[in-house]
Amino acid sequence: MTHPDRPTAVEVHQPQPITIHPPTAPLAPVQPAAVPAVQSVQLPDGRVVTGYVLTPTPFPAPAETSPVISRTGMNIALGGIGFAAVCGGLVLLTSFIAALTAFITQLIILAAVIFGGWIAVQILGTSRSRSHGTTVNIRKAVIKRSHFRS
Repeated sequence: MTHPDRPTAVEVHQPQPITIHPPTAPLAPVQPAAVPAVQSVQLPDGRVVTGYVLTPTPFPAPAETSPVISRTGMNIALGGIGFAAVCGGLVLLTSFIAALTAFITQLIILAAVIFGGWIAVQILGTSRSRSHGTTVNIRKAVIKRSHFRS
């Protein structure tokens, strides 16, 4: 039984020569002047790979050209980007400070409500001991006097 990815017979393919053109040259089919030598390499597992030796074509050095955008224009653009980043950071800082202020205000209000509730319970609640002092008893008497009694 054979594996579907591994052919049973050895197939030999003859490589086609490839010509490398510089990027500025127009692409046109060109026959090589002579057929280059074929080189074979045997891999460690016993397979033989055959192909042409390609020598890379040296490309000419790029010509020194002036940049498309002047340095002054580039500096102005980068300065504008930096300014926008600083403004965005200041907006974020301002919103963070506003949120922190609102949070602290809510904590103060919550503490006032809890403390006020505790005071109200102390004044209006029934206590078993009469150790609250004269002021608390007077307030209880005033509050009790204002209730409707039948």
